[in-house]
Amino acid sequence: MELIAITGGIGSGKSVVSRMMEVMGYNVYDCDSRAKGLMTGNSEVRQQLISAFGQDTYLPDGNINREHLSAVAFADDKALSQLNAIVHPATARDMQRWAGEQAQQGARVAFVETALLRTAGLDKVVDQVWHVTAPAGIRIDRVMKRSGLTAAQVEARIASQSLEDKVVDGENEIVNDGVSALLPQVMNLLQQSNNEQ
Repeated sequence: MELIAITGGIGSGKSVVSRMMEVMGYNVYDCDSRAKGLMTGNSEVRQQLISAFGQDTYLPDGNINREHLSAVAFADDKALSQLNAIVHPATARDMQRWAGEQAQQGARVAFVETALLRTAGLDKVVDQVWHVTAPAGIRIDRVMKRSGLTAAQVEARIASQSLEDKVVDGENEIVNDGVSALLPQVMNLLQQSNNEQ
């Protein structure tokens, strides 16, 4: 089975590409939503987060206190590294288990959507990378519209992902600038994958 990462910085449009894959019948592991599930549903991860960031990390109903965790993690590089050191290994293990299940079920191709491909070490376990890009101004505008964050808050999140923003050698770029059509780019990459199998 070929495991393909769909990556890109916040607001680049990687989720749009992931949804396209799902509509075409492919399975996609969404690292962000799975990580959030592990943060609330995995007792070991919960305990580590409480030890690192305090009881305020969780709301009385057991859900993540996003305001508290975001304020702590995105304001301090050391805290962000600590958060990543707890969540990324747990997510990587869960993703590899999922990929094994996909292969056992006979999938020829499966996808992993992640904003933190290199930071989480997932670049070492995927066969191919589709890197979705968009100009910074478009990304900031997209995130502000969907999340209610200020431009400065979005810029801080983009800065925290700077390692992930550059398309490196061997990665396939998908340009999502609102001008270049996405579907032909995606279909071309799928065709290449099918030809290589």
